[in-house]
Amino acid sequence: MKTIIADTSCLIIYDKINRLEILQHTFVELIVTDEVAEEFGELPDWIAVRQIANKNQYLELAKNLGKGEASSITLALEFEGSLLIIDERKGRKVAEELKIEIIGSLGVLIKAKEKRVIKSVKEILDLIDKTNFRISESIKEKILKKAGEL
Repeated sequence: MKTIIADTSCLIIYDKINRLEILQHTFVELIVTDEVAEEFGELPDWIAVRQIANKNQYLELAKNLGKGEASSITLALEFEGSLLIIDERKGRKVAEELKIEIIGSLGVLIKAKEKRVIKSVKEILDLIDKTNFRISESIKEKILKKAGEL
């Protein structure tokens, strides 16, 4: 079973639409770093918080990334075969270069639909559209096609 690690943006997006339970029911366990917990604020008790062990790796990554992204990537490196939920383009690029498997907050919706946690990806995208999280039309179309809704 993969270790699932989340960066802050994913938590914020699902919290803004009052649907954090999508993450809870899609993944057996969700782990965040102390830095992500600090950025997000009070976490539900089903989200585990772990400290990073490799402080040097974190400090190196934090030169170019935010604390949440840097710590999440560092933690993902500490769990072999983990899956990192990360949205920020720069962080995604670094994670990919480090051979970390990644998924975005919107990719989570496809997994959630596959596991029958949600019925409609479009319904959730419509809720996200009402927040300040911006999704291009081409990305929406791509996600809806992958979900079999277009």
